Amino acid sequence: MLPLALLLAPLGAAGLAALVAWRAWVGWVGTAASAVVAGAGIALAVRVLDRGPLSELDGLVRVDALSAFMIIVIALVAVLANWSGTDYITTELADGHTTPAGARLYAILVQLFIAAMLAAVVANNLGVMWVSVEATTIATAFLVGHRRTRTSLEASWKYVIVASVGVALAFLGTALVYFASRHTGTPAPATLDWTALVAGAGRLNPAGLLILGFGTKVGLAPMHTWLPDAHSQAPAPVSALMSGVLLSVAFYALLRYKPVIDGALGPAFMRRLLVVAALLSLGVAASLLIAQRDYKRMLAYSSMEHMGLVALGTAAGTPLAIAAVLLHILGHGLGKSVAFLGSGEILHTEGTTNIAGVHGLLARRPVVGGTFGLGLLALLGMPPFSLFASEVGIARASLAAGLGWALAAATVLVLVIFAAVLSHAQRMLLGGPDANPSSTNHDPPAGRPLSWRVAAPLIGGLALCAAVGITTWPIDRLLHAAAAVVVSRP
Repeated sequence: MLPLALLLAPLGAAGLAALVAWRAWVGWVGTAASAVVAGAGIALAVRVLDRGPLSELDGLVRVDALSAFMIIVIALVAVLANWSGTDYITTELADGHTTPAGARLYAILVQLFIAAMLAAVVANNLGVMWVSVEATTIATAFLVGHRRTRTSLEASWKYVIVASVGVALAFLGTALVYFASRHTGTPAPATLDWTALVAGAGRLNPAGLLILGFGTKVGLAPMHTWLPDAHSQAPAPVSALMSGVLLSVAFYALLRYKPVIDGALGPAFMRRLLVVAALLSLGVAASLLIAQRDYKRMLAYSSMEHMGLVALGTAAGTPLAIAAVLLHILGHGLGKSVAFLGSGEILHTEGTTNIAGVHGLLARRPVVGGTFGLGLLALLGMPPFSLFASEVGIARASLAAGLGWALAAATVLVLVIFAAVLSHAQRMLLGGPDANPSSTNHDPPAGRPLSWRVAAPLIGGLALCAAVGITTWPIDRLLHAAAAVVVSRP
C-alpha cells in the first residue's frame, strides 16, 4: 500500500490546514508531509529497482522506475517550497498582503496541488492521469490569484482559460486513444492502462492532440502564453512548485505516451513535433529575455528555455537522451526552486519585481544575493551544477540521433539566453542605481534579517543540485532504469 500512502501525507496536511487557523506549525506539518513523501519515494525506487514495478488496486496504481523518479523530484521541490512557504506566508500576513483566511486557503491548496501531481505520476490508467493533471489546474488557479490584486487575478483567469483549452485537447486525445484501444479488442477495464496500450501500440493510431494538449501545460511555444503571467504573479513558493515540478509532471505525461505513439506511428512523428516545439520555445524565450524588466518573468521565460531543451532531448529518444532529460528535470526543479524562492525574499525586502529597481544585492544582502545568483548560474548550466551535465548529455544524444542542425540552432538561442540572463543578474547583484531619471528605482526598504529558516532551503537546494552535478552515483541506476521505461516496452 506504499504508493497509495504517498497521497495520504499531503491530503492529511491539507485536512489539518482546513480544520485549524493558519499557524507557522501548520506550515511545518506540510513540510514534514513532503519529507515523508521523499522518504517513501526513495524506498519505492529501491523496491522497484530490486524487484520490478509495483501495482495496486488491480493495476490502477503502478509505480515503475520512471514514476519513482518523478515522486522523488516532486517531493524534493515540495520540501523546499513548503519550508520556505511557512516564513513566506507569515511575512505576507504581517505585511497585510493576505488574510488569515487566505493563508489557510493557501495551506490547503498547496497540499492538494502536491497530492494531484503525485496522483498523476502513480496512475497506470491514462484517464486518471489526465484527471490528476486537470486537478493541478484547479488548485493552482486559486494560488496564482493569492494576493487578489488586479494583475494576479488577471493572470489567474488567463491561466485557467489557456490551460483548460490545452487540457481539453488532451482529453479529446485521450478519448480517441480510448476508442482506438477498444477497437483492438482490449478488455474494457484495461482500455486506458499504460501497460496495455504499450503492448498493443502497433494496432493503435494515437492523436497528435495529446502532444498539443499536454504541451500547453508544459508551456511549450506556441501554447506558452499563460506561463509568464501565472509564474510571475503566484506566491514565490507556488512559482517554485509550478515551474520546478508542474511543468515536468505535464511533460511526464508526454513521456508516458511516447512509447505508445512511437509504436503506433513510428518515432519520426513525435520527433518532428518535439523539435519544432523545442526550437520555438527557445526562440520565444530568447527574444523576450533580452529586454525583460521583471525578474520573476525572467525566471518564467527561463522555464520555457529548459522545457525546450527537455523536448529536444526527448526528440532524440535514445536511452542516453532520456536519462539526460530526466537529470535535467531534477536539476531544473532544484535550481528553479532556489531562484523563485530567492525572488520571493527579494520582493519582500526590496519591494519590487522590477530588475531596474534592484541593485547591489551581493553587497547589501549577501546571502539572498548569493543564493539567487548561484541559482541563476545553475539554470544557465554552469558547473558544478547538474544542469551542466544534463545539457552536455542532451547535446551528445542529439548529435548521435542526427539532430545536429537542431542542436546548432538551439545552441545559438541558448547563448543568447545566457547573455541576457547574465546581464540582468549583473545589474541586480552588482549594479548601482540607474541614472535614468525615469527609472523605477527607489530606496529599498530596510528589510528583515534573513533567518535560518529562509536561508536553509535555498542553500540546501543549491547543495543538492551541485552534488548531483558532481556525481550521479546515487541516482545513476534509477535514471537509466527510468529511461528504459520510455524507450522500451515493459
